[in-house]
Amino acid sequence: MRIRRCSTLLSTLGAALAVTVPASAASVPTDGSPLSGLSGADHRAGSTLRSHEGGAAPGTAPQPFAGVAGMDVSSHQGNVNWAAAWRAGARFAIVKATEGTGYRNPKFGQQYGGSYNVGMVRGAYHFAIPSSSSGKAQADYFVDNGGGWKADGRTLPPTLDIEYNPYGSVCFGLSQAAMARWIHDFSATVHKRTGRHPMIYTATNWWKRCVGGNASFGMNHPLWIARYASAPGPLPAGWSAHTIWQYADSGRFPGDQNVFNGSAAQLRKLATG
Repeated sequence: MRIRRCSTLLSTLGAALAVTVPASAASVPTDGSPLSGLSGADHRAGSTLRSHEGGAAPGTAPQPFAGVAGMDVSSHQGNVNWAAAWRAGARFAIVKATEGTGYRNPKFGQQYGGSYNVGMVRGAYHFAIPSSSSGKAQADYFVDNGGGWKADGRTLPPTLDIEYNPYGSVCFGLSQAAMARWIHDFSATVHKRTGRHPMIYTATNWWKRCVGGNASFGMNHPLWIARYASAPGPLPAGWSAHTIWQYADSGRFPGDQNVFNGSAAQLRKLATG
């Protein structure tokens, strides 16, 4: 009888607790990352792409032969064996630094410094959450936590990763005009603090939907296009060519697979600014 009463009590408590959990908590990752509202979870570049656009199955995308091979990583890759990645042919790496204004990649030092020490050109990126704070606030947080730049020929311009909202509304609840203003705000802050306009990582379909036909970014912002297919496909308004193409989310290197649209000398020129 006592066991039965305890079971009943536990069931009742469990139901009560389930009712009090906010609905939004179901969408917050539980991977152990430090959280700060919607500003602190850990999403890698392209983490939302496959669910919205599909693409070649992991590990089956064709390897582009033209250009310089590279990779991008986040805390999900942990401590990367950079010597092995170099031997496999990777010549550049872009490392996640921050997300929103509440997350810093705990593996950033090993990844950013390790890629540089093995001989790669390296860069850092910020995963944007435009619904949580201003472009300026997130740009400042990014630059303060690894998103800098120096003209050493080995450091790529800081990168803004702006893609499908992992929490809800695809465009983060912003109109196309408001989204464009947010990106300009982020870019102007990065440029003021580093002397470089950020590279923009995005997918054409997302950009069409959330930024529209705004072509003002193509002149000064290198484009890192995301598309898991055999070709980069049509580009967003304002760009006539891509700089980097993320063509798969797995392959011979740790993390996502990328190719620079040019020669090794041109890659160093981009890094030099």
